[in-house]
Amino acid sequence: MRVLTAIIAIAVGILILLGYFLPQAAVVQVVLLDWAIVLAGTAALIGVFNLVAVHAEKIRRKEKNGVYSAILIIGLFASFLFGLVLKPQSDFMQFVVLEGVIIPVEASLMALLAVSLLYAAVRLLRRRADVMSVFFVLAASLIFLGSVTLPFGDIPLIGTLIRPWVSQILALGGARGILIGVALGALTTGLRVLFGVDRPYGGR
Repeated sequence: MRVLTAIIAIAVGILILLGYFLPQAAVVQVVLLDWAIVLAGTAALIGVFNLVAVHAEKIRRKEKNGVYSAILIIGLFASFLFGLVLKPQSDFMQFVVLEGVIIPVEASLMALLAVSLLYAAVRLLRRRADVMSVFFVLAASLIFLGSVTLPFGDIPLIGTLIRPWVSQILALGGARGILIGVALGALTTGLRVLFGVDRPYGGR
């Protein structure tokens, strides 16, 4: 069985790879990618069912903070039913779900992330006061101060000149480096799977 799964995985990987170079293999590539999308959707659906089962079990056992589990399940099913009846593109869904829940939650999480980042930078400076720690604290402080909304507008020089330079030049260069590293890691992992060195589909 392990040999069979390895053969199937290597064959599928080679067919998908050939689809980028040979027009004849592009049809098979599209079919295989459609199958992968269906499997990914099925996995996400199973994850949702597991989430509901876990929180329903918390409610049944009357555990502490079980009310939050009840709110989660009610919100999940209410969003699903309203989206099924009214369609996700309706004004009601856009106003209530998107602008009333999702966007405020994302904004709150971003605010917590900014404060946590600044707090982590200060703790890093207390633990290890070297050049990189000082540079990290200064960069985080400049981005934080440049992004703050004040009654009189942006802070002069920081919000109009320094923050855009740091975020659009330094941070963008770092993000590109991270993406290049992710691409190289994915390429290496794919080659290892193609050559049968790694077998994540074998349960190990």
